[in-house]
Amino acid sequence: MGMLREFLRLEAAGGIILILAAAAAMILANSPLEWLYDELLDTPVEVRVGALHLAKPLILWINDGLMAVFFFLVGLEIKRELLTGHLSSFNQAAFPATAAVGGMAIPAAVYVLINLGSPETLSGWAIPAATDIAFALGILSLLGNRVPASLKIFLLALAIIDDLGAIVIIAVFYTVDLSVDALVIAAVCVTTLFGLALFRVRRIAPYILVGIVLWIAVLKSGVHATLAGVVLAFFIPMRSGEEEGTSPLEHLEHMLHPWVAFLVMPVFAFGNAGVSFDDMSLADMFGPVPLGIALGLFIGKQIGVFGTAWAAVKFGICRMPSDLNWPLLYGVSLLTGVGFTMSLFIGTLAFDDTVGQAAGLRLGVLAGSILSAVCGYLVLRFAANRRSATEPAPSVSEENPTQA
Repeated sequence: MGMLREFLRLEAAGGIILILAAAAAMILANSPLEWLYDELLDTPVEVRVGALHLAKPLILWINDGLMAVFFFLVGLEIKRELLTGHLSSFNQAAFPATAAVGGMAIPAAVYVLINLGSPETLSGWAIPAATDIAFALGILSLLGNRVPASLKIFLLALAIIDDLGAIVIIAVFYTVDLSVDALVIAAVCVTTLFGLALFRVRRIAPYILVGIVLWIAVLKSGVHATLAGVVLAFFIPMRSGEEEGTSPLEHLEHMLHPWVAFLVMPVFAFGNAGVSFDDMSLADMFGPVPLGIALGLFIGKQIGVFGTAWAAVKFGICRMPSDLNWPLLYGVSLLTGVGFTMSLFIGTLAFDDTVGQAAGLRLGVLAGSILSAVCGYLVLRFAANRRSATEPAPSVSEENPTQA
């Protein structure tokens, strides 16, 4: 449980930094310094090693490079949870897993329904399907011990399954113009990683070196480069090979958490949250893209998560933890509509700037996430206070056993 507490603490604090970074981006984008913000993100950055030449604007290094580190950490978390954590058995995983499936399907359906008359924007169907774990846990942490630990575990497990779903969506639906040569190099890298794992190599350095080559190959292949981080994570050994020793996977996870929480995700938020409201009319704000995303996150998520969880319990598919109740579950279902980081990321894959949807994407994500955050917090606070008021006061012997 110590590692779980550390994870929740870092994610909660990281959520606050994310909010500040996103707010700074919006202020700059709507100030006389807008030109500086745009110039910064468009700054060309080049890396050349012999014949290898990578040249991209800074924003793409953030989205393709830094976010690969984020997805590497996500992959480590998924592997740990599947092997030893809250997803390691059917009984533990069933409740958040069923809720997560509904929480991905219904928001996507809401977006498609609103965009049926606009075929050029249908590619954004997956944008409202993801939950931002840092923001959601940050908001939940504001309630402290008034909410049971099982609710935090439910949100954490659901968000991890959500991330796994997002990884599959990116790999299947947002891959174009494949390069066979680059894919062959990537396949060689994966085979090498498999060999390292097969021969029980426990040192991290060989995996990271192969992972860097894998990232470059995937970047050149047409598959999104961030998926290289997930593939690499699945090969990192869970056990140290000694009877008592630090797990290589857990060591990496512990080391990367602060960097991702306090650097990678805030930088991503700063680079992608700057929405300029210049020349934006009220009609633009209620266009199919921002409306589909906002309603998908705010309406679709709560219906998908809460409705699926309720049906699963009702029909005996799984059981709700004994210290939870439906008002608390509804409040956390609202919080899953905070889709900031992952929704923005999927949006950058779904829409190219040439179709002019960048502003609508950011507006929809911000509107849906803010609505979900505020309403989720209010519902949870009311439910938590009501739960505390109805709990029986501890007996004298429970308060101080020595006095019994």
